Amino acid sequence: MTLDYAHLAALAAILRTGSFEAAAQELGVTQSAVSQRLKVLEERVGMPLVLRGTPCQGTETGRRLAAHLDQVGMLESALSRDLAKLSPRTARLRIAVTADSLATWFLKAAAQVPDLLFDLVVDDQDFSADWLRRGEVVAAVTAHEAPIAGCDSTALGPLRYVPSASPAYMAKHFPNGVTAEAIAHAPLLIFDAKDRLQQNWMAQNLGVTPTPPSHRLPSSTGFVEACLLGLGWGMNPEPLVRPHLTTGALVPLIPDTTYDTPLYWQSSRLLAPALTPLTKAVRQVAHDHLS
Repeated sequence: MTLDYAHLAALAAILRTGSFEAAAQELGVTQSAVSQRLKVLEERVGMPLVLRGTPCQGTETGRRLAAHLDQVGMLESALSRDLAKLSPRTARLRIAVTADSLATWFLKAAAQVPDLLFDLVVDDQDFSADWLRRGEVVAAVTAHEAPIAGCDSTALGPLRYVPSASPAYMAKHFPNGVTAEAIAHAPLLIFDAKDRLQQNWMAQNLGVTPTPPSHRLPSSTGFVEACLLGLGWGMNPEPLVRPHLTTGALVPLIPDTTYDTPLYWQSSRLLAPALTPLTKAVRQVAHDHLS
């Protein structure tokens, strides 16, 4: 099946911006032109590609086609490094990355390849590889070690977490120390429904997996702030809380019971040459910042 890349660009712009109007502005065409290009593409493919709404979202096939356009842009970008006369579209990378990696080290790697545009999808380290399996991203930071089909897997090192809270919180909820009984009633912080770090740490160090009262807070820096304010205890990335641990504004729940999550960089084997600069930067920065 032959695809018109102007039509694919319209689809990708709709999904990226969330509306036909914004897509038209991004592409420098009329809104009716964007609608017409999408209509022709959907007729060519034989199925809907966009779920109309606020914002517009892609169907599974629509997301795959938009990802295909990004992959073509990557290949053109790599080719342009060898054939200087080419003027390719700016390559846009859609990458699945964990929120804690985004807050601690990943952006330092992205900044080392300024000629790329990034579309970052945030997901839990145990689920980010699913985006690769669906073909919706070209690379992912993940806890999944075994290579996804068609991908290469590179060990980055462990991101260390410190179960921590404010001294006032500790005095209120753990006056006799952190015990299995006490922790079952002490408010904790969870990132989202996928977050199992707290449960894993409790099982490893206390032999229990209770369901304490919890605050759902989908922000890595928000976790730290909430702990400082005494809202709960949480599994905080060590690089984010190191200064607070040094000053005593935060303290570990139990000394020397950190929790390491090994991370891996999985990336498309087909696009490996085009991804080489980013892969090199990711490996270097991860080496410098992970435990």
